[in-house]
Order: sequence, then C-alpha cells, then structure tokens
Amino acid sequence: MPRFDPIESFANMRHEFGEHGGVNMSIEASTTFTVLDAEVMPEIFQGRRGPERGSYLYGRHFNPTVYVLGRQVAALEGAEAGYCTASGMSAIAGTLMQLCDQGDHVVASDTLYGGTFALLKEFLPKKTGLSVTFVDIRDLAAVAAAFTPRTKVLYTETMSNPTLHVADLPALADLAHRHGAQLVVDNTFAPLMVAPLQHGADVVIHSLTKYMNGASDIIAGAICGRTRFIMQLMDLHQGALMLVGPTMDPTVAHKISLRLPHLGLRISEHSRRALIFAQRLADLQLPVIYPGLPHHPDHALLRRLHNPAYGFGGIFALDLGDTRRANTFMELLQNKDRFGFMAVSLGYFDTLMSCSASSTSSEMSPDELRQAGIAPGLVRISLGYTGTLEQRWEQLLDVLRILNLV
Repeated sequence: MPRFDPIESFANMRHEFGEHGGVNMSIEASTTFTVLDAEVMPEIFQGRRGPERGSYLYGRHFNPTVYVLGRQVAALEGAEAGYCTASGMSAIAGTLMQLCDQGDHVVASDTLYGGTFALLKEFLPKKTGLSVTFVDIRDLAAVAAAFTPRTKVLYTETMSNPTLHVADLPALADLAHRHGAQLVVDNTFAPLMVAPLQHGADVVIHSLTKYMNGASDIIAGAICGRTRFIMQLMDLHQGALMLVGPTMDPTVAHKISLRLPHLGLRISEHSRRALIFAQRLADLQLPVIYPGLPHHPDHALLRRLHNPAYGFGGIFALDLGDTRRANTFMELLQNKDRFGFMAVSLGYFDTLMSCSASSTSSEMSPDELRQAGIAPGLVRISLGYTGTLEQRWEQLLDVLRILNLV
C-alpha cells in the first residue's frame, strides 16, 4: 500500500473559488440561510439534506466557509470528512460527548495536555458520570487490561505533551477495535508528520491554534473522521457540536484556510531546526528529549509511522533539573538573548518555552506528574524559524554557558 501523502491529498481536493471568481473562497458571514423551495427546510431539519448537497440552515449547524476548512483539514488527514470548532478543547469535548453516554468508560493515556487531563479526570466524570482509566499508553498490556464492557473510547496523543512519547497507533487501534471501542487521537503535535487514520484511528482531533494556523493569533479546533460521525456531531437532536454550540466564526475559518497551503514548508523547517538543535544538545551530553534522535526509546516506532518529508517535529524538551533553574534558563533566553518567549502554546513562528509541570501540565498532581514522567525542571521548547539557525544556536549556547551546563 503506497504511503499516504497529505500535501498531495490537499492539492487534489476541489478548489473553492470566491463568489465572483476570486482565487480565494469567499467568507459567508450569514447566520441563517434561505431555501428556494419551502419543502427543503423540513428535509434539512430531518437530516435528509445537508452541506454536501449545498443546503445550509443556520450558522451553528453548518457554515459554508467553515465547512470548506473542515474538508481541507480532512484532506490533510486522509479523512472522509471533517468539521471545525471554536477551540481544540471544544473539539475534544464534543468528540467524547458524542461517542460516550452516561456511565460509559474511557481508557486514556496518563500523559496528556493538562486541559485534556482535567476534562477527563474531573469535569466529565462529575458532570456526566463518565469513568476514566489512565494508563501508560506505551504499555500495551496495561492498556488491554484497562478495557471494560462499557469502554467506548481509547484516547491518546500521537506525541505526548510534553514528554514526546510516541503512541503505537496500529497496535492501539487493534486493541480498541477488539474491545468494541474507537481510537481517538489528538494529532496537534504531528500534522503532516503522522496521519493517524492511516494507522487505524477512528477520529483525529487538532488544536488548529497551533501548527495548522501557525501565527498564535487564532483559537480553533478540528475533528476528522468518517462522514457518518461528523454528521452525528451536527445532528439537530443529539449532536454534541450542534447542541453545545462551539461554533467557529467564518472569518477565522477563512484566515486558517489561507495558511494551510504553506503548512508543509513550515513543518519542514520547524522539524529541520529542532533536529539540529537536539543533535547538538545530545552531543553536549545534555538531557534532551526528541523523538528524532536515535537514542529516543520511540525513535524506531516514529520512523515506522511518520512521513519522512516532514521530519520528527518542531518540539524538544530539556530537563534543567529543578523549577528554579528551568525558570532562570527561560528568563535568560527571553530577556537577555531574545531567543524566544516564555509562553504556553506551540507551533508559532517564534520559539515558545514553558516549564510544563508548573504550567501546561499543572492540572496534574505531583504523583500524576511523576507517573507521567514530567519532571519539575522539564522545559518544553517549540522551536521557531525566525532568525538564522546559527544565530539562535549561539543564543542558546550563551545561556547554557552562563548556567555552567556546558
């Protein structure tokens, strides 16, 4: 079977021209839509007509501009369909609420973005009666043992945030399907690099805020999967997105759509620089974590799953030993050398740095952090591509010298 090429898939999808023939699609700003024949409206309400037939109802249901962006993201993932939401967290929450009913069970990776962890550990169990078992996603025996007759979802990230463990997607898909569950994968860290649906996943989620958008100016999310599932999400009676209403603004969809054609160029450069930095840090015998390095425990797995044209990702982590030293490290890099910014998020054109245990993973208890392998001094670095590579390397080296690390 030929390897899936996300950029070829994106390039081959039907182009949406503007209303008057513009090379870019138009922004459809209407909140409500007319029909030419009165009998069409009941058909839309009954789910017998929809955007695939050019029939729209109301902006919280489907919007033409947002619908096109969903198709574009779906093409990049090799999915039948996709739709976009107001945030990555709304995409995650909507997916889980659609797949699970009260009293159902989820098996989830014990190393997740902090907001996702809090949603699964605290919010959904309290509000919906959902039960969740967290496991080391790399321990397939532990994953298998965690399933119950009520398990509906196996949830993981392609690359764990922030430890950069790689999920064995084919093996996890096999486990989920053998137990009658669906594999849901957050692929925010690995767009273009890994296509989870091609390895057996059922649903793929993105925080479009990150790499897909690339400018840290928009909050957005996306869900990709089978057409039937996307339509379930938008069902007027039981659709999680339709009824809870995390609607994406069409202007936002238009902006992101214009940035997707150069996603491949951006990902390639993020990955190229991150690999060089990680190799140099490893040569200095510093505790760098990056799955593109041969000594990373999941390197061989990622090589088997990934699309080599887009590298191993633009994120690496460096363990500074404790929180104090980690904070000093980031402060010097930002305030002295202008290397990057102390900020959460990732996938920005400039470098973003955060000490995960006290920021993006702070929803986890000390015991949960230890179990997930998130050390107090672990700094996650989403490497940008501004400045020259050698300029940025000298800035990093300067701070390492100040801290007597080299």
